[in-house]
Amino acid sequence: VQLQASGGGLVQAGGSLRLSCAASGSVFSINGMVWYRQAPGKQREQVAILISGGSTNYADSVKGRFTISRDNAKNTVFLQMNSLEPEDTGVYSCRVYGVGPRANFDSWGQGTLVTVSS
Repeated sequence: VQLQASGGGLVQAGGSLRLSCAASGSVFSINGMVWYRQAPGKQREQVAILISGGSTNYADSVKGRFTISRDNAKNTVFLQMNSLEPEDTGVYSCRVYGVGPRANFDSWGQGTLVTVSS
């Protein structure tokens, strides 16, 4: 399963961006969809996760501002980011794991850069 992430860019503080991550290939079921970010000079952190059944969890720093969602028909996960802050700057990566026709899969997409200016 391959992932294609998109939607990053430059935005002013207080603005919004919507990231997308589309999974292609044969998928029987998706168990989890995750967004991570890595800020300059910092370790990668989990930003949001959506698991089968619809449960979500967010990093404390983005609660109330970010929303993770999915389009089941297109095997696509989104990250709606509102009220962006300069501290949200970083490379955002998606991860999708589940079950394929032959084996379980755990795939990562390429990162997409989000830059929030003050």
